[in-house]
Amino acid sequence: MQPTSGPSTTGAAARVLALAPLKPDLCERAWQTVAHPTLPLAATVHGKGVTVFSLATLAAHSSLTGGHTRSVRSAAWKPNLAPHRLCLVSGSFDATAGVWRWDGDQPAADDADDGATALEREVTSANVRNSHDNDEDEGEEDKSNAGEDREWEFTLVLEGHDSEIKSCAFSPSGAHLATCSRDKSVWIWEDIGASEADDEWETIAVLNEHEGDVKAVAWCPDVPGRNSRRRYGADALASASYDNTVRVWREDADGEWACVAALEGHTETVWGVQWETRPRPGNRFPRLLSCSADATIRVWTLKEDDGDEGNDGEHDGGGRSALGGIPNTMRRSLREEWTCTAVLPAAHHRDVYAAAWSAQTGVIASTGSDGKIVLYREDPEEQQATSSSAATLGDSDQPMVDAPPEGEEPLAVQQPPAAAPPGSARWKIIGTQEHAHGPYEVNHIIWCKRYDSGASARGEEEMLITTGDNGVVQPWQVILDKE
Repeated sequence: MQPTSGPSTTGAAARVLALAPLKPDLCERAWQTVAHPTLPLAATVHGKGVTVFSLATLAAHSSLTGGHTRSVRSAAWKPNLAPHRLCLVSGSFDATAGVWRWDGDQPAADDADDGATALEREVTSANVRNSHDNDEDEGEEDKSNAGEDREWEFTLVLEGHDSEIKSCAFSPSGAHLATCSRDKSVWIWEDIGASEADDEWETIAVLNEHEGDVKAVAWCPDVPGRNSRRRYGADALASASYDNTVRVWREDADGEWACVAALEGHTETVWGVQWETRPRPGNRFPRLLSCSADATIRVWTLKEDDGDEGNDGEHDGGGRSALGGIPNTMRRSLREEWTCTAVLPAAHHRDVYAAAWSAQTGVIASTGSDGKIVLYREDPEEQQATSSSAATLGDSDQPMVDAPPEGEEPLAVQQPPAAAPPGSARWKIIGTQEHAHGPYEVNHIIWCKRYDSGASARGEEEMLITTGDNGVVQPWQVILDKE
């Protein structure tokens, strides 16, 4: 897959090059693309179904239709299944989550040494790996073989929400599924089936502390530092809401799920959250990223201090309630102190719908209503700026009011130095891509592995994928200059 022509990127440290879009175009608004954790597959939600693409053939692999009566807004792959088995959950505006399963062939006996399976061979065939000399012929072959004799089975409907499901996500082990909804709740489901083919799910928690639509949920990945909070289970769940907050949820020793922190700072709807996926030195607890309609992206850090184990969480050091306006009944649950340690440099002038944190490089990519892709990189060794200009140029926590005229640089909103957290100065914009989907809004962005023939290191090299209102699933090659 070779880069295609398109608008040039700006920025001194990174280039963003458009690759050939995945085929076929979906020809309707697409909300989200999620990559399989281990296989060269990506699922895109649009209309009332899901299209699964092969990241090796760059074409549709299969489709999931007929399970929902309204638009599908989100999807999540279940991790830790055998490679010839797939399970995907779709969250829909019909207030249900659907469980889909796809069973391929069992691994052949002569594949035991390398772990290859029929499914892996299907989506990473030799002719795709070795050559794309006959793109037109291959495209026809891929299209004719996509999903041939393969059907997804809609095995179960998870019901309980009163309104549209906006997001769904699996815990790292795959044992728990989180869903969130316009009904202001987060539900946690447990897969209690006796086998992979036995679908039986149980609701283990309904979390109602948000005061507005819950837009997104994300589980902390299984990375070093995740188990540092000894009084809780390993899993941590974050949720983002129309009430302008991010909340962190943990399971206590009694198996009860509770909100352990309410993260306040955004001034408008929080559209998305993502956990840090590249561990930092010292195995500290992963940081959390949030993006908002206020056009800002914030980084949140857990205060890790063994001396606060007995703190009831009622007040912070200044005597102010750390939960702000949260009801008293919830305050007993507060056990963690999270701080906004950085506001990323101002680049977007409208809602930031999604941001993604690279597991390989630590680079953050964001996108949203203004159609931009913006890349940010952290320099941990950067000295903290103390001058007013350092705190106002690029580190403003206020959104741009109007889009600048084409060809002109945006003007930063002037603020006093105290407006930006000290860690903000470490983050720099290293590249931007304007009009990523032409005049259309971009709804989602992810980092994922490349498996196509154009990859320099198949299954190791990273790329971006954006999903937009024009129905195009667009991959991007990111070239980072050496630091």
